[in-house]
Amino acid sequence: MAGGLGTRFWPVSRESKPKQFMNFTKSGKSMLRLAYNRVLNIVPKENIIIVSLERYRDLVLAEVPEIEEGTLLMEPCNRNTASCIAYACYSILKRDPDAVVLTMPSDQVIDGPELFQETVLNGLDYAAEHDVLLTLGILPRRADPNFGYIQTAEPIKGGKPVKVKTFTEKPDKELAQVFLDSGEFLWNSGIFIWKASVIAEDIERYAPEVAAHWNGWEQYIATPYEQEYLERIYPDMPRTSIDYAVMEKSDRVMTIPATFDWNDLGNWDSLFEYFLSDDKGNAFKISGSSIIDDIEGSLVYSPRTDRIVAIKGLKDYIVIDGNEVLMICPRDEVKDLIANLSLPEYEKFR
Repeated sequence: MAGGLGTRFWPVSRESKPKQFMNFTKSGKSMLRLAYNRVLNIVPKENIIIVSLERYRDLVLAEVPEIEEGTLLMEPCNRNTASCIAYACYSILKRDPDAVVLTMPSDQVIDGPELFQETVLNGLDYAAEHDVLLTLGILPRRADPNFGYIQTAEPIKGGKPVKVKTFTEKPDKELAQVFLDSGEFLWNSGIFIWKASVIAEDIERYAPEVAAHWNGWEQYIATPYEQEYLERIYPDMPRTSIDYAVMEKSDRVMTIPATFDWNDLGNWDSLFEYFLSDDKGNAFKISGSSIIDDIEGSLVYSPRTDRIVAIKGLKDYIVIDGNEVLMICPRDEVKDLIANLSLPEYEKFR
């Protein structure tokens, strides 16, 4: 899934070029490129499907020029993950009614590809034999309020699938600590494994408001009329996530406890944790020269090589040096600052 707008990484990530096409990682590669590489050893290249927005077609092709014909699905507009997954699922059912599918976001960083591959292959084997909706749950390393949490209905035993009891979306720090201490909760990775037919059934059962817009898909998907069909149904498509539409309602959701090194780079706070780099709790990703003194608990991000970054005397701040926008803001106020982008006077900076 590579159609997100990346607004929480403003001002570096913009609607014209969101985070999945940019290098926010330690690798020097975009997150979409890393996600594509991650699955090359798991499935054949012709079975890797990228779903993005039509407006990002050129950006996708620039990052993954070798993508196979027919495996790039372009949504006319962003309607969150339920419609994205429905589109991919129906396209896959046209190709193989018995397909088992790994569904994953393009904006995550996963180190240790061997352990990731082992976990996914075990999940694919399990989903092939059981009509379940599997989600990969990451064993939490800290009480982090930036992630969603999965509560298991039974004890976590190694990497064996267990029933899911509840989902909680981004609790506050205190509740996240309660979750961590209980030993019953996992981070929600947003990585899913299921038969295409099973997720299609549950979209129709639990999200009829989404499924109704896809009436007649068999006549249009993978035909010359597909684009016209998408442009007709998408404007009124409900804007909803697969978690809310299906996963929180279905009675056949299970999770595989996973131990690979996972980071969901969803906002500046999560990038702060990813780049923590000194004993004063600072996180730096500075491409050019820098003079840094007497700062604490702060994130400094500057992808530019054409200037010196000089900072002294900051505590708990975020400094982001974008191409058109310089953002200097207390860490706990960034969310409110970015929320103001919806105001008309700031629209040109989005």
